[in-house]
Amino acid sequence: MCSQFVLLDECPGNSESWFLANCLNRLLARGVRGVVSFADPVPRRTATGRLVMPGHVGTIYAATNAVYAGRATARTVKLLPDGTVFHDRTAQKIRRQEQGHQYAEAQLIALGAPVPRAGCTPALWLREALAAVGARNVRHRGAHRYVFRLGRNRRDREQIKLGLPARRPYPKRPDSEPTAT
Repeated sequence: MCSQFVLLDECPGNSESWFLANCLNRLLARGVRGVVSFADPVPRRTATGRLVMPGHVGTIYAATNAVYAGRATARTVKLLPDGTVFHDRTAQKIRRQEQGHQYAEAQLIALGAPVPRAGCTPALWLREALAAVGARNVRHRGAHRYVFRLGRNRRDREQIKLGLPARRPYPKRPDSEPTAT
């Protein structure tokens, strides 16, 4: 699983499509028949207002003929003061004290949350920690979803059934700035 697809501006033209094509060809050689990828169109700012993520529409996916399959599920996301998303799964790790909870707790402590007190329930600490760091809820309309069908030729690719309807046209602009909820 690849979390982000980012290349430096100094990379030569077509670097993105070349890299993506090579990755997809390697996956096909291993028997993978499809890839789902997402582009997050929601701009994000720090608590001080600095833009840290302008929002993306998946231009590289459109340019490489991925099938646009609409948006993923809309939801409310929790933004930390540095503009990063504090994911529901991360919160669940803290609440249940699952593997990785120490890292997530340390992330919040580094942003100014209190160290967990002995005997405090993890869910209560999490609620207090998020309030202490100034985490804010933001409505997210859903990431753009793209599907790559992998095959040796166009006929092979077109025979792969999609579980989602293809949508056109491709999105062209990031979402407008979200408001806190």
